[in-house]
Amino acid sequence: MSRAPLKGRGAYKVWRGLDTRWADNDAYGHVNNVVYYAWFDSAVNAWLIEAGLLDIASGDPIGLVVETGCRYAASLAYPEPVEIGLGVERLGNSSVTYRLGVFAEGAADAAAEGHFTHVYVARDSRRPVALPPAWRETFEAIRLSD
Repeated sequence: MSRAPLKGRGAYKVWRGLDTRWADNDAYGHVNNVVYYAWFDSAVNAWLIEAGLLDIASGDPIGLVVETGCRYAASLAYPEPVEIGLGVERLGNSSVTYRLGVFAEGAADAAAEGHFTHVYVARDSRRPVALPPAWRETFEAIRLSD
């Protein structure tokens, strides 16, 4: 089965460094697949907080995760630091899909590549709402070209 190669470092707009933990390794001696999804969640939400788009206690609208996925290309293991690249791949009326790349610290090639989609909803009704114009502008700033 042939598949497109993972994107390199140049494909991402925002970066976040994370440390692997002892508990991240599985019985096979590498970071367990579920940990990558936690990294995606942490990277996206940290960026949203820094960009002023996520107020956990009272923000409105709120983003609900509706889809995630990941492709793996190389193993990572504790105590190896990682870098997560992030960018907006698709911007809809009420949704945002992020592309994330997982790299060993300083590595040119991604060890994994994932996507993560939020649908923005009203806090009370949990019904989709259009992204506020200022939010769209912030998301556009990290939109990927390919």
